[in-house]
Amino acid sequence: MVPGLFVQILILLAVAVLVVALFRRFNLPTILGYLSVGVLVGQLHIAGFDAGDDTRALAEFGVVFLMFSIGLEFSLARMLRMRGVVFGLGAAQVLISTVAGAGLAWALGMSPAGAFAVGGLLAMSSTAIVSKQLADQFELATRHGRLAMGVVLFQDLAVIPFLIVIPALAGGIEGAVAQSLLMALIKGILVTAALLAAGHWLLRPLFRAIAAGQSPELFMLAVLLVILTAAWSTQQAGLSLALGAFLAGMMLSESEFRHQVEADIRPFQDVLLGLFFITVGMRLDLAALPALWHWVVLLLGALVVFKALLVLLLARLSGAQQGVALRAGLVLAQGGEFGFVLLSLALDHKLIGGQAGQIVLAAVLLSMALAPLLIRYNGWIAKRVFALSYGNSLTQMQEEVSVTRGGMENHIIICGYGRVGQNIGRFLEQEGFDFIALDLDPLRVREAREAGDPVSYGDSARRAILEAAGLDKARALIISFNDLAASLKILAQVRRLRPELPVLVRTRDDAELERLQAAGATEVVPETLEASLMLSSHLLLILGVPMSKVFRRIREAHNDRYRLLRGFFPGEERAGAQAEAAREQLHTVTLSERDHAVERTLRELQLEQFGVMVTAVRRRGIRGVAPSLDMRLQEGDVLVLYGAPRALERAEIALMRG
Repeated sequence: MVPGLFVQILILLAVAVLVVALFRRFNLPTILGYLSVGVLVGQLHIAGFDAGDDTRALAEFGVVFLMFSIGLEFSLARMLRMRGVVFGLGAAQVLISTVAGAGLAWALGMSPAGAFAVGGLLAMSSTAIVSKQLADQFELATRHGRLAMGVVLFQDLAVIPFLIVIPALAGGIEGAVAQSLLMALIKGILVTAALLAAGHWLLRPLFRAIAAGQSPELFMLAVLLVILTAAWSTQQAGLSLALGAFLAGMMLSESEFRHQVEADIRPFQDVLLGLFFITVGMRLDLAALPALWHWVVLLLGALVVFKALLVLLLARLSGAQQGVALRAGLVLAQGGEFGFVLLSLALDHKLIGGQAGQIVLAAVLLSMALAPLLIRYNGWIAKRVFALSYGNSLTQMQEEVSVTRGGMENHIIICGYGRVGQNIGRFLEQEGFDFIALDLDPLRVREAREAGDPVSYGDSARRAILEAAGLDKARALIISFNDLAASLKILAQVRRLRPELPVLVRTRDDAELERLQAAGATEVVPETLEASLMLSSHLLLILGVPMSKVFRRIREAHNDRYRLLRGFFPGEERAGAQAEAAREQLHTVTLSERDHAVERTLRELQLEQFGVMVTAVRRRGIRGVAPSLDMRLQEGDVLVLYGAPRALERAEIALMRG
């Protein structure tokens, strides 16, 4: 290796480590960190480093892995479930934003091809920033979170035609642009069909054979081969590398190897993608910005305000409430990483250049820097803009909870209807106890209600919602989710209204046990300590300790408030994400008139081939458990399916399309 190049790479890595660590320290997106590294290195000319052809060639691989990972996360079943938001709200947002952005750029003197590229890149929002911050704020399953993710899903799909059209616009000669576009679209359709067909017929058998050899190295090499082969194929057809990588991800997204593939490419993707964003930051010329700052500010304001208002208007037209619509608009009011991909493509093909490129690049970068604040305070802003709407929303929520409760008395209130809440509900139902559950996940509430469970959408930390759930006549209340702040709010409301009511609280460990007990919890159940008690009791029984003695030990631990178990050596424990891919769960599907499953029996559908079981069928409000395989399904039937997430997606597609 050339000594000078080695020094450049060493300095680049050192700057990247320092800046990205600083961004993570303040919980800011790492994308902004990489962009900042590019700006610093490019403007300060550290060690003579520049975004030359070799650097950009490596960064192109980062784009390839980004597009592959997006394709890998693509879910046909999720898209079909959210088709109203995806193809309604999402399509309208991308179309109107592209037309408006292109029209503005054209009016300011840009060429039609360059204006089209600008409109397309400004229409994109940041999938990485939106999804991560909504997840951190527990807002992915909220109404505005689902609207935002539906729009982002369509934006991911909309990148494909832009990747086809932009190079075609650059390659078209005077008077032959239409012919170039037509040829590019035809080639795009043919290459897409060929790659998807190859993936369907060849990839799954290939990876099954490779997986049977139980060689991680061979599996990883095969993944890299598939990615780069698909990217090379589209490039040879005159299209972009990124398009082939996206299609390769789609090919593997419906296979059982999806999660292993995602884990294997993560190191390559993160490093090369970081290099791509560094090269994007290096394109920014800070010396030119003082003369252009007013244009940058105008474009930044237009981008943020226009996107927020457009999504607000479109969401309102689709039936969303004012506050929900505004929150979705604020979440999406920024440029995105796909915008940088399209901008780099347009710059490389000379469709955009000079001052226009600097203005667009700076405005998109600043909008992404502003995005974390807008997303973090989207609820605060919406409540102050539409205070009356939020009051009406609470009233409507309160009425829905009252209807769900009906005339229940001496019942149980379950706060949170996740896995733990549902298990509690099943035990209560088997013993004949009435209960009402409150949850803030609209999809979970809808599916549970379709299955016949007494669940309502509502914030159990609000006094009005608890009163609507019949707190004054309840027999007990259970907080089934692990959220300390929300638990303390609920306990404060309960102790103010019903101080004598028994309240059981779930928590992860014993860290906040005394605080919850002081707040009024009758019993606090730490998950880790209860798990250790159960494991210890089973082990003692295996070792021959009498059952009476084991029960006495467990009772003593409970009576002593887990004091014996509460000291431990933490070591280097870190909280990690659970393996959702293999976790079996329930899912409901409502059959419509045109669905394939209508007028067919469960035996004919053979859902067991997907690893899915039909646990119940609800028809006209009557729920039948363990239905016969000869049961003929009808329009309006609600099927309660049980299986792993990927298996459930395939089964749902089979029910809808055959």
